[in-house]
Amino acid sequence: MFIELHIIQNFAPSNLNRDDSNSPKDCIFGGVRRARFSSQCIKRSVRLHPAFAEETGVEPASRTRFLASAISKRLQELGKPQEEADLAASNFIGILLGGTDQKNPLQSKVLFYVSLEEKEQLTNLILENWEAALAALAGEKQKSVLEKAAKDYKKAFQKRTSAPDIAMFGRMLAEDPNLNMDAACQVAHAISTHRVNMEFDFFTAVDDLQDKEQTGAGMMGVIGFNAATFYRYANIDFEQLTKNLGNNKDLAIKAVRGFLKASALAIPTGKQNSFAAQNPPSFLLAVVRRDGNSWSLANAFEKPVSAAGELSLLEASIAALDDYWGNLQNFVQDDAQAYVTTLGTDAVLSNLKDALVPGLNTWIEKVTAEIEKEV
Repeated sequence: MFIELHIIQNFAPSNLNRDDSNSPKDCIFGGVRRARFSSQCIKRSVRLHPAFAEETGVEPASRTRFLASAISKRLQELGKPQEEADLAASNFIGILLGGTDQKNPLQSKVLFYVSLEEKEQLTNLILENWEAALAALAGEKQKSVLEKAAKDYKKAFQKRTSAPDIAMFGRMLAEDPNLNMDAACQVAHAISTHRVNMEFDFFTAVDDLQDKEQTGAGMMGVIGFNAATFYRYANIDFEQLTKNLGNNKDLAIKAVRGFLKASALAIPTGKQNSFAAQNPPSFLLAVVRRDGNSWSLANAFEKPVSAAGELSLLEASIAALDDYWGNLQNFVQDDAQAYVTTLGTDAVLSNLKDALVPGLNTWIEKVTAEIEKEV
């Protein structure tokens, strides 16, 4: 079973997700330049939005190179001296993750995505093997004890996690595939439904304390921005999500609810102090497919949308998606169940008109009920 999420969201002038030149990211699609923000940007804003944790009841996992430092602090809370806690944590995490930084032993060489439960398990393993953890660098015997403890940890959490965000977005560690987890969720880069040209804001800052006789700005600069209507797409493989969560179907359903709500409410944070582009989505479509493939509707915008007649750019984008949905369903002819909620833009709907439900919370409840029929 797949759950698809399709969003149309209009942003005022903004720079939500920058490239290496500090300009908004873009791409070519349908032969023209489109505004874009990345899937990584979307996933981070979703997993860290309070709605995700509120729906799942689980604290977000941490993606960090400072796992040893966090465990050392926990060991100190449990009464261990700082010097010993630092040494034990560094030794164990170094063995687990393939080494630590030479200049900072409490920093691993790689980022690791770790849940609160896993942090506690790692702390307990160090406590159970305390003497070996302190002396691991001094002898092979002590090192082998920690290696066995690391294997026990990997066995306990191989292909399983209690963190819905890890289960949703997966984990990859090239140094040790045993710690990898296949993502249950795929997220596309958001792209504008229409052609976009880059714009630039030339700005200056006045030095408040300079002499009145002095003229000119204290500093000046240029920042790129654009304004665009975006199409966003993601899908969730519910069976994979359930498997990643140790076959905990109740938590898997909560994770889907959290993802839907956070996806609707989360906004990328790039340059928000300068632009305050905090614009809610105008169209949310969730699709539950019991079998077959999940489908992106991005090709609805392969021909760039433009405002036409009385339709705004936003309304024309929703109308284009509605038309494409009708064509897709006539083509695949499956039993997909669709649920739509809008921010006052439902007048342009035709094929999806019967799928309308009032409001975000009702929309989430309808999708949840559809999933529960199959669980």
